[in-house]
Amino acid sequence: MDILHLIDRLEELFNESRPIPFTHNVVVDEDRMLDLIDQMRVAIPEEVKKAQQILAQRDRFLAQAQEEANRTIGLAREKSEQLVDQHSIVQAAHARAEQILAQARIDAENTKREADDWVVDTLSRLETQLDRYLTQVRNGMAALHHMHISDVVQQPVEASQEETESSD
Repeated sequence: MDILHLIDRLEELFNESRPIPFTHNVVVDEDRMLDLIDQMRVAIPEEVKKAQQILAQRDRFLAQAQEEANRTIGLAREKSEQLVDQHSIVQAAHARAEQILAQARIDAENTKREADDWVVDTLSRLETQLDRYLTQVRNGMAALHHMHISDVVQQPVEASQEETESSD
């Protein structure tokens, strides 16, 4: 399940919760809250798997670029060997072979750089997205923790008030 959908459901659960009068606290359905937290624990590793898939895709791009560079270099060598056989243009053949090899290296480097840029951009966006999710989850948990502490503090105060009223 998509983590954004789960966060929307968590927010919906919060919005549907009943407020406690005269406080900033709300009563939340514990089973639904725990169910959402469990689903988030499952969904976050899926986001990590997506990042791993992106890295695998980058590796495939690099492998294809290397294969293309090797094929271009091989073709350049074959062509240069053919030209070397022709004595009248040996020097021209060497120069052209060097140009082809240099261009193949430039093309391979450009392809690698583009693949790296794409992966860095994609991973940066994923990192930003995961940071947002983590902040939202932490804020939700902090709010729940704050509600729990407020409930614990109010219970002894209410019990003390009841004892005072019953002794009067």
